[in-house]
Amino acid sequence: MRNLLFLSLIALLFSACAKPKVYDYSEFLQAKPKSILVLPPTNQTTEIKAPASILANSLIPLSEAGYYVYPMALVYDTFKNNGLTEAEEIAKIPLPKLREIFNADSALYLHITDYGTKYALLQSYTIVGVTAKLFDLRSQKLLWQKQAYAQTDSGGSNGGLVGMLISAVVTQIANSVSDAGYDLANQAMWQLYAPDCSNCLLRGYRAKHFGEDKQLKN
Repeated sequence: MRNLLFLSLIALLFSACAKPKVYDYSEFLQAKPKSILVLPPTNQTTEIKAPASILANSLIPLSEAGYYVYPMALVYDTFKNNGLTEAEEIAKIPLPKLREIFNADSALYLHITDYGTKYALLQSYTIVGVTAKLFDLRSQKLLWQKQAYAQTDSGGSNGGLVGMLISAVVTQIANSVSDAGYDLANQAMWQLYAPDCSNCLLRGYRAKHFGEDKQLKN
């Protein structure tokens, strides 16, 4: 029994000392993308405003990250003129075809997993969840992927059970009317494209500190 306990403690010690898994940026560093084509986000939620909100909040963070981002109105019109208006259809376009049409270095696929205000028994909360995958349009290889979430809740109440229920309902109605998800989408997008973390998007060639990403120095 003592030996078993000793071995368990040793295993726990080694697991605590183990280094976190290093994100593989080899394909990214080889591709060196300078331009990003952001495709219309696919959406698994029932909130119809979610794709436009996520798309609108992607432009500035990506530009600040140092990349040329194709004008979203131009991208939409190009797809529309070719009879494509649904994000799910656009997401199925072969990567070589996107390269042929836009001559972009890379394409960013965004998928919305959560968006909007939801009601639980004693509280309501607003959540935005997005996954991103960046593909090289020349080699068709995956360069980078990440998930981001932002969330707020009704905060509870000191008025007992009835007060908590009322607070949750009022918060849900207010957030739904004002689309609180839009502000959270902004937070989620800045989080998604933030620099200097273990699996963060690398800075583009236009960034002031291009090539100085902290995760590459570990």
